[in-house]
Amino acid sequence: MSLSVESGTTLPFDRFWRWLKQHANCIVRAGTADAWLHDQEAFHWHLEEDEARNPVVQLVWGKLLVAEVVLDVRDALYVQAIPDPEGAEQGQFLFEVMGGTSGEPYAVYHFLMAHGLEEERGKPGLKH
Repeated sequence: MSLSVESGTTLPFDRFWRWLKQHANCIVRAGTADAWLHDQEAFHWHLEEDEARNPVVQLVWGKLLVAEVVLDVRDALYVQAIPDPEGAEQGQFLFEVMGGTSGEPYAVYHFLMAHGLEEERGKPGLKH
């Protein structure tokens, strides 16, 4: 799958979710305004949809579920991608799922990634 998104731009949630599922090992942090899940050496990320087709982000240690966030994206407006202000020197990008109204959007969920969406070898693609 190829996506061509420059930093500071937006994309639909469905496209972001498809891309994120292919880059689960690149998640550094995920969460909401109230709770953050941080990656650790012994943990891995598992992304799926529940029976109601809600996106689910799980942090797993071996076979033990450590934490889970079920995303309610019915009112998601878009996902914005920006270089992480605190991790820009490491190439990290912040992806925020924006909700609310188009006049006053706010971040409902966030994903800090080890990389952004970038061009690779002249083709739209993603850098690892």
